[in-house]
Amino acid sequence: MQPGRLPSITGQYSSLRIALAGDFCLDRYFEIDATRKEISLETGLPVHNVNHIRSQPGGAGTILNNLCALGIGTIYPVGFCGEDGEGFELQRALGELPGVRSEFFFPSPHRRTFTYGKPLWIEEGQPPRELNRLDIKNWDPTPASLQGQICGALRILAEKVDALILLEQVELAETGVLNRKVLQTVHEIVSTRPSFLCLADSRRGLQEFPKVVFKMNTRELGRLMNQAPPGTLEEAGTIATHLARRNGKTVVVTLAEQGMLGAAPDGTLEHVPAFPIRGPIDIVGAGDSVTANLTAALSAGARLREALELASAAASVVIHQVGTTGTATVQDLMNLLQK
Repeated sequence: MQPGRLPSITGQYSSLRIALAGDFCLDRYFEIDATRKEISLETGLPVHNVNHIRSQPGGAGTILNNLCALGIGTIYPVGFCGEDGEGFELQRALGELPGVRSEFFFPSPHRRTFTYGKPLWIEEGQPPRELNRLDIKNWDPTPASLQGQICGALRILAEKVDALILLEQVELAETGVLNRKVLQTVHEIVSTRPSFLCLADSRRGLQEFPKVVFKMNTRELGRLMNQAPPGTLEEAGTIATHLARRNGKTVVVTLAEQGMLGAAPDGTLEHVPAFPIRGPIDIVGAGDSVTANLTAALSAGARLREALELASAAASVVIHQVGTTGTATVQDLMNLLQK
């Protein structure tokens, strides 16, 4: 990145307004003290003694955490939670984050709060080790009334924000925020405003999504194009370029240890290598940091390669934060990119 461009791009972050629509969940960590060993008298099974519990927004909330860490001026979460204890914690956590406006985040008696319960085995001298998760999810379709609230929020925000991020975290169609009705609303928005920046990522794949900026890994790219995942960097670039031209929107593909590439509709193809590993890593949250940083940088006028470089640096910072779903600040990015 050319000297001066990093502060020029990130200097605009405080004035940006970004909406984030998707599946917000609560990441609840249970830290288990390995030294307090006990056997249950009733079952004869080992007891895990929890000595600390911490919670933070997860799912789409991980992207939000990263936007906050970057100092984005105004962030609008668009989604829902249940009217339950986990929902109370999630709303409280969102309310404590700088720049977050929660008037389009809807608690509902007809939903349970999507929750990832993460037991962490804490042993002196060892990195935290995550045990089997305990998840709380919704298994029935999102009520029509709640879908309508989400659609109305997106129509309002499309006139107010610089960019919109879409994140689908659920694996069962129609049970989350980005159902068919909501995606149709997004389609209507981007059809009438072709230059509006909208970036999408989905655990289930982007087959049903409108033509917006796509961010995905190689497995998801192959599935979207009805073929095997690309086996080489060159093959991934060829497929991504074809998709970008077909959709008329940029495509970003994450490549794990090979970094990431971006293909623009005009045929431009950029590849940014991954940063070297600097110690123990935890890849949880890396993809969400990429999504946040791509959107922030592109909203601030960064060129495609510059946005990829910032996103790659953020992912490198995050994977070295073990035992938590991490974030990267502008200062973190500067420390890595200006060495």
